[in-house]
Amino acid sequence: MKISFHTLGCKLNYSETSQLRDQYEKLGHEIVPFGDRTDAVIINTCTVTENADTECRKIIRKIQQKSPNAFIGVTGCYAQLKSEEISSIPGVDAVIGTADKLKIDQLITDYSKRETPELFVQSIDNAEFAFSQSADEDARTRAFLKLQDGCDYSCTFCTIPMARGKSRSMDLNDIPDRIKRLEEQGYHEIILSGINLGDYHHDDHTFYDVLSLIEDLETKSRFRIGSVEPNLVSNQIIQLITSSKKIVPHLHIPLQSGSPSVLRRMKRRYKASAYRETLLTYKQLLPHACIGADVIVGFPGETDAEFEETFSFIESLPFSYLHVFTYSERDNTPASEYPDAVPMRIRKLRNARLRSLSEHKRLEFYTSEIGKEYIVIPESYDPETGLWKGWTDNYIRCQFSADQHIELQPYRITLLSIDHKNGLVNSSLIDIPIVNQLYFPLSVM
Repeated sequence: MKISFHTLGCKLNYSETSQLRDQYEKLGHEIVPFGDRTDAVIINTCTVTENADTECRKIIRKIQQKSPNAFIGVTGCYAQLKSEEISSIPGVDAVIGTADKLKIDQLITDYSKRETPELFVQSIDNAEFAFSQSADEDARTRAFLKLQDGCDYSCTFCTIPMARGKSRSMDLNDIPDRIKRLEEQGYHEIILSGINLGDYHHDDHTFYDVLSLIEDLETKSRFRIGSVEPNLVSNQIIQLITSSKKIVPHLHIPLQSGSPSVLRRMKRRYKASAYRETLLTYKQLLPHACIGADVIVGFPGETDAEFEETFSFIESLPFSYLHVFTYSERDNTPASEYPDAVPMRIRKLRNARLRSLSEHKRLEFYTSEIGKEYIVIPESYDPETGLWKGWTDNYIRCQFSADQHIELQPYRITLLSIDHKNGLVNSSLIDIPIVNQLYFPLSVM
């Protein structure tokens, strides 16, 4: 059987789709690119924004045009929250909830079209942790390792706890073997991921214990930490990262708003002042570190003054980039019932202003690093330009000239200048592959 997959949403979704793909491949099925003629398609959905729901419907229509007789299965967060809505979409044959996402190959053995969609959606209150991993897009050097799933927080705008269930984590004792397997597959960078990664807990172990374990491992990989909630970035974790030779200097710390009053309405678990202190402490200890953040604009009741508080807050701090989201109402969330909805026109204007600020911050960060040396792992090659692209340890997207057939191993480079057209940093190779040390703070030498 020919089968294809399509993923919407977060990196964790991509990781889980990759796991599904491997399962079907081992069963002897042929994996074909999405959009090609196929016998079956599995769509892994997201429901963080209204656009994700709309996109899912567009994808289903696209499949029907290309492969009208293809079996269509829909899984993921949208499937968990709105299974009846999805089952009413013409062409859908099965809806699989979060708890059974990685069991689709066991639940479905007949991939013929159904007159009535089958529903495999159950409560996720007691869902167990399910392992998954994936490569970063087409890269063969970076892998995402899922350590945690679900969330116990109750932010007023978020559906993830309902879609993903309670926080749960991989057994700490299983982590070394998973890392070893990824290294054996040729990955040089491992990205630790989760829905609420900093809330990792298994038995009495915490996220700090995960980082300590990694620090003590005999490994040649470098490790990048995924998004961590501000209240979970402890001084203990910052100190560990500061002294680490394995964990790269890059943190993504969701902000959502720089306005204290908006943060309270969002029911976030930190104050803007505490966020500022955490960020400045980290940047003081690691001046060359990259710091990113998520920000939501247009939250219900957000006044012009509150937005300006957020803008000024971000402008005053050494962020390296932002992920800016326009607030969208989600069913069954407290915020969807809040009064004083911000007009969509205003939401989009605020989004544009923060995106412009993000670009300014990114260029400012890139400029501050020109002339310094870092470690890059080649990822993709452009035969037209003769340039390789990759990420430095501190998350600078760079390009450099090298032979098309170089080994996909870490190299030391010098950052030379900014390619403003493509948003990359031009770089030059210094030496042969670095085999035994993937990250060290060259920039402070």
